[in-house]
Amino acid sequence: MPTLTLEEAWTQFLDFIQDHISAAEFQNWFSPIGVLKATEDELLLSVPNIFVREYISDNYKKELATFFPCDEGGNPLIRFVVEEVKREKKVETPAVAPTPSLSQDDQRRAMKLNTTYTFNTFIEGPSNQFVKSAALGVASRPGKSYNPLFIHGGVGLGKTHLLHSIGHYAQEHHKNLRVQCITTESFINELVDSLRNKSIDKLKRYFRNLDVLLVDDIQFLQSRMNFEDEFCHMFETLINQNKQIVITSDKPPGQLKLSERLIARMEWGLVAKMGVPDLETRVAILQHKAESKGLKLTNSVAFFIAEHIFNNVRQLEGAINRLSAYAGLMNLEVTEDVAEKTLSEMFQFVPQKRITVEGILKSVASMFNVRVSDLRGNSRSKEIAFPRQVAMYLAKELINESLVKLASSFGGKTHSTLLHSWNKIRTQMKDDDLLRRQIQMTKQNLEA
Repeated sequence: MPTLTLEEAWTQFLDFIQDHISAAEFQNWFSPIGVLKATEDELLLSVPNIFVREYISDNYKKELATFFPCDEGGNPLIRFVVEEVKREKKVETPAVAPTPSLSQDDQRRAMKLNTTYTFNTFIEGPSNQFVKSAALGVASRPGKSYNPLFIHGGVGLGKTHLLHSIGHYAQEHHKNLRVQCITTESFINELVDSLRNKSIDKLKRYFRNLDVLLVDDIQFLQSRMNFEDEFCHMFETLINQNKQIVITSDKPPGQLKLSERLIARMEWGLVAKMGVPDLETRVAILQHKAESKGLKLTNSVAFFIAEHIFNNVRQLEGAINRLSAYAGLMNLEVTEDVAEKTLSEMFQFVPQKRITVEGILKSVASMFNVRVSDLRGNSRSKEIAFPRQVAMYLAKELINESLVKLASSFGGKTHSTLLHSWNKIRTQMKDDDLLRRQIQMTKQNLEA
């Protein structure tokens, strides 16, 4: 049987890993890796940053050793080289200036796009893959893909980031198109100023001659009937000319207090929801933000923060800003203790009164593929005893009851048994990323 080259072994390793982890985790940690050079003695791989290198080395050393020969120390014959990703240089490129033919008023009106909000800097995960794909499709073929595209989701999830990304992409790849990105509040202010200056016709001509209109936070148009009518007229004019419109909102069209006519118009095309990012995506966001700040953030600290801040991407960025400032001023290495001390005010907790021992048992049983009756039983086999200890850990963490009462729910166990289990799992979690993720997923199931 012919011997595999190291490059072929890497390909087989990727196929194996892709079948054993989530799509988001593979996309965030393995997709950016490229093969630089393969010799008989060593495989040279390029990674975009030190966090990817550390994550792979720390978490997949055993799997790598299965596919690659190792040195005397048991280390796979692989070397990672951190290389700057060329595409990220685009981030520093200033926004495309307004077309020279525009009047001074129009140049003032044209909103500059945020240079950091591009598709390259948008961290993709299961909760936003669909909406990002739709946004990229619209940016690639304005007026010919989904028109209008309506993006909705909670505060701080990346709607504005995608909106500006569309603007950047359209300006870069369709240089003759007139692109306008504007907030709803700015649109209302423009109308008010134009009415005061008796230049409303000029404003209408400007907006109705656009090729791509990007409108942020349409919910602020609610209860403003006169402005809504003008927006609806402009909307229809652009749509009838196959001009692209993209709108963002904190709610889907049907939940907005707007006229049925405008709601129907906004539902013509594609309505896409921006979801809350999962744990792996939040970790990737934290690592990306930390790298941009020059902050060294270990995987364990990143997971620790991501487990406690989970509803808002903007808060994740705020956490990195606060942590970077504190660690820099105090000249400290960023550890879990430092992160907890600095960010405790931002940590999010789920009310404990909704969680029961029965719910924990069902969730843990599902996670570890065992029966609830086994968790309440006396079996000491590792396949049963370990999930039982996880359930006891969660019960102490999430339910405000006495140890005696909690322990009795596990088939009459003693409070000392529950306390021992809690201490064991808490200690093991510090070094076991897989266990941390399993417990986080169990918590999410309970919260749902």
